[in-house]
Amino acid sequence: MELKGSNPQNDFNVMAAGTDTALFIGSSSGNRFRGPLPSDGDVRVRVFLMRPAARRNETSTYSLKVGIGGAPLAPVPASRDALIPGTPFHASAEVPCGSVNSAKATSCKASVIRRAYNSATVVVMNPEGQKRQFLFVKGKAVASDQPETLSVQRRGDVSVLLLGENFERYEIVDALVVGG
Repeated sequence: MELKGSNPQNDFNVMAAGTDTALFIGSSSGNRFRGPLPSDGDVRVRVFLMRPAARRNETSTYSLKVGIGGAPLAPVPASRDALIPGTPFHASAEVPCGSVNSAKATSCKASVIRRAYNSATVVVMNPEGQKRQFLFVKGKAVASDQPETLSVQRRGDVSVLLLGENFERYEIVDALVVGG
């Protein structure tokens, strides 16, 4: 996606399906977004003027170029990898999670939709009731549905996912992602 506006205060955010949290924040990242989308469903684009310009009742004419390449990856059929009854998920598990800054250990429910081409979407519900989605390709976490930077550390057969400055931490075992 690329935004071209007549007002330099013209920006846009991108929100993945099922969240109001921006996956891309134009005001801090520029006027161009290119990257994998971590979840199925609608993607929302919010075009706006930054607050100082809006308060001055400024306007902007703009064009927004949008394109999505590739095809969505269909879930692996239930005949190849059974589904948990009544859900779209192939497996679920309790995984260690929490904040890097907290000594308190806790667990989160993680569920996975395994997809074609050795990819998967892992959905984690954290203790605060917030849903996080992570896209894995060939067993490696490559994107999340949050705007914070995703970093990944490997510890044996576990991917330790760290999100942003607060460093939310999720430990996802390979067997959940790829099956066993």
